[in-house]
Amino acid sequence: MRFLRRSTTDPAADQSAAESDAVESESAGKAFTPAKGKATPKRRDAEARKRGPVAPPPTSMREAMKRNKELRKANPVSKEERRDAARQRRERMMSGDDKYLPPRDKGPVKAYVRDVVDSRRNLLGLFMPLAILVFVALLVPAPAIQQYITLVCMAMLLVMAIEGVVNGRKISKAARERFPKEPPAALRGVGWYAFVRASQIRKLRVPKPRLRPGDPIPN
Repeated sequence: MRFLRRSTTDPAADQSAAESDAVESESAGKAFTPAKGKATPKRRDAEARKRGPVAPPPTSMREAMKRNKELRKANPVSKEERRDAARQRRERMMSGDDKYLPPRDKGPVKAYVRDVVDSRRNLLGLFMPLAILVFVALLVPAPAIQQYITLVCMAMLLVMAIEGVVNGRKISKAARERFPKEPPAALRGVGWYAFVRASQIRKLRVPKPRLRPGDPIPN
């Protein structure tokens, strides 16, 4: 039996093999990045974590005003800059820029209805002057004049109501034919929108009329 046996492994060979393994691992490390064990977070998620949790929406008008006040303190803006920004928003709203219009006036359907109403002369445009006339008639001490003005105003109001209903139905039908691909929500209430637009004085309409009476409707 052999109780003692010399190692057949050469120490110099072991050292050279270890050095070669280290060089290979170093070269592989330059070209290969080991997995982190988890997916790389998206940029917006990382930015959200940096900003912190998002505050819940305000539950009351007082809370919303308080937040706006805090934002103004954090980002101070001069009065002139605020006035200029408000003036620019109003000018774009009055010009019919869809981005600055309130929700009830947005969309191509509402723009078409405004053009149709503004390109016509309607008796409904006399509604507000007629209301002022009725108020003045109540101040006249003569009962005969009051009665006469009241009858005339009632007759005109009846004619205006009939005209508004008829025009509203026509404009609603024309809008559906012109915009067949629009969702039903965009075509809902078109007749009433035309009625309200026509009952306003032309100079007080918001946004301002783009067409004059008699102008053709743009395609």
